[in-house]
Amino acid sequence: MNNRDATKALFFSTLSFTVAFAVWGMIAPMAKTFQTELGLSETQTWTLIAIPVILGSIMRLPMGMLTDRYGGRLVMGALLLFVVPPALLLSFATSYGVMLLGGFLVGMAGTSFSIGIAFSSKWFSPEKQGTALGVYGMGNIGQSVALFCVPLIAAHWGWRAGYRVFALATLAWAIIYLLGARNAPVKTMPRPLGEMLNVLVHQPLAWLLSLFYFVTFGGFVALSIGLPKLLQDLFQLTREDAGMRVAGFVLLATLARPLGGWLSDRIGGAKVLVGVFLGAGTLALGLAFEHIVPFTVGALGVAFFIGTGNGAVFKLVPQYFPNDTGTVAGLVGAMGGLGGFFPPLVLGLIKTYTGSYNLGFYLLSSFCQLCLAANYLALLSSDQVAHQEAKAALKREASST
Repeated sequence: MNNRDATKALFFSTLSFTVAFAVWGMIAPMAKTFQTELGLSETQTWTLIAIPVILGSIMRLPMGMLTDRYGGRLVMGALLLFVVPPALLLSFATSYGVMLLGGFLVGMAGTSFSIGIAFSSKWFSPEKQGTALGVYGMGNIGQSVALFCVPLIAAHWGWRAGYRVFALATLAWAIIYLLGARNAPVKTMPRPLGEMLNVLVHQPLAWLLSLFYFVTFGGFVALSIGLPKLLQDLFQLTREDAGMRVAGFVLLATLARPLGGWLSDRIGGAKVLVGVFLGAGTLALGLAFEHIVPFTVGALGVAFFIGTGNGAVFKLVPQYFPNDTGTVAGLVGAMGGLGGFFPPLVLGLIKTYTGSYNLGFYLLSSFCQLCLAANYLALLSSDQVAHQEAKAALKREASST
């Protein structure tokens, strides 16, 4: 395939992911403000923070399957158009119930991830997919855009104006995307739903990669949407200051993602994940210190390692599942999204019943150690590595014939 066309496709998919992720992250920067204005409890506030994640998680699998069947151009374009009305609804919300509804529906923007993975991977050969998908994953920076821009606009014109700006920008980009993007010239025959789901039933590796992404991407989402409130609660920062700091967290994790893909192209994704889980599991303990310095070191360290891990996991998906990339990416992405949904709810309960968030950070560290052991047992033993590489080679050969 033409390198110029592949680069253009990667540009369109990455920017679409960025726009969608910005919409997905609109609520978190204003959560503390909504808690004060509406008199919300801790549990209600953390539920509002987490609610966009749920639909964006459970719908990643069907959206990935739709992309495998109909192509990413149509599916991504339809998604961008879909999230415009709920984004506008949020800008008119005056009650907790309407905010929950708008946040739930705008959560569909989170499915952009599995769509773009399936769309982009078809433009690149296997040896380049890790780097390409790492670049695509930089669309995570959309979360940083929301964290920076929503409080900034709110300070000058009110938060409602910010949500309307994001909705209109999404509509404009959806039109540009549909006019300029095109699917890879790869001939694929539409397959029955049962056949597409079969890989999830008979391939335990898909579920293992889902566990890894549950921790890495889930940790990224949970911290990026939860840190604004945590920083305001623990260190009495303003929403603008907290937003700027969390934007730095998101930026670092985003920039680390292509590094994870690039390293995985060279030494293998499983080897990269060893460093990821060791580093993140250790530095997560720094979040338990209620002092800004160790907390910051811990947060930024975790950002770097889980960002690297995100890139590594999605090197492994098309490597082992070249014919089912969208389906498996949907499953893995769904589990990653759920990994971002539950921690905010758990943090709210932990804070309510213990008066501190520390237990949540200990749980994050423990999950990293669990994944470290699973990675070694399943992917790094010599017999298992040889088996998986042989299987991947057979799949690539079958897909090329």
